[in-house]
Amino acid sequence: MPTTFSHAYSNVPTEIPQYSLSTILLVWAAAAIPMAILGWIVGPALTLRSDPVLVRLAVLTVGLVWQFVLVMLLLYRETRTLQWPILKARLWLGTPRSPQTGVTSGRLWWWLIPCITLTAIFDLRIKGFVDHAWVSVLPFLAEPPGWSLGAALATPEARSQLVGAWGTGGLFLVNALFNTILGEELLFRGLLLRMGGVFARGDWVANGLLFGLYHLHQPWGIFSSITHGVLLFALPSRYFRSAWFGIAAHSGQSIFFAVLMLGLILGLA
Repeated sequence: MPTTFSHAYSNVPTEIPQYSLSTILLVWAAAAIPMAILGWIVGPALTLRSDPVLVRLAVLTVGLVWQFVLVMLLLYRETRTLQWPILKARLWLGTPRSPQTGVTSGRLWWWLIPCITLTAIFDLRIKGFVDHAWVSVLPFLAEPPGWSLGAALATPEARSQLVGAWGTGGLFLVNALFNTILGEELLFRGLLLRMGGVFARGDWVANGLLFGLYHLHQPWGIFSSITHGVLLFALPSRYFRSAWFGIAAHSGQSIFFAVLMLGLILGLA
């Protein structure tokens, strides 16, 4: 059960309950285990008759939708309401606050630019090397052949099959929406970032670590996901007390692929 964190830690508002360690781990497991089952058991079982990339995208989308449902269930259990003002405050979906004064300020939105830029630089220039080094040390965590969406889109045959495939585009958009806004980010930065009762000022580090380790469904990217989670998503969200920083940074890749997918569907790419 959540408890109120009321001792001297000024960056954590006392009106927002802080979860115990056992609750944090249970919520983490409620997100991570279904995704692992969907990714490693359900997906491969269904690919016997269908495209493995699309099947994997579809089954993992189910897991992401479940995370949104999980967040709503937990918040309703805590507050007995799903009214927007309460959800907005509880999930840190408001205007960012000054770390020094705690006062909201629209000028702090400008910090989204370096957050998004640094995430893009990491994804485009560094992530590939990090993932390669990670699976070089732990080769049994390498991505199975035929599972990569990026690799699937790299062939002319696959790109030609996407022309006019609006159903596939719709599936991708739903996946992206629940991945970077309503699923992972709402759960990890919206719900779980209030860990100060257990981890004090290291709550953002713990949050990012749990986010990385949650990726049991794609362990070849765990280390880069930890980097994402700690430095690029949790840190700015925690610093400005706004989950929108993690959402915006996390959504950059989804927007890129959405534009690419649209170009493929229209036959422009």
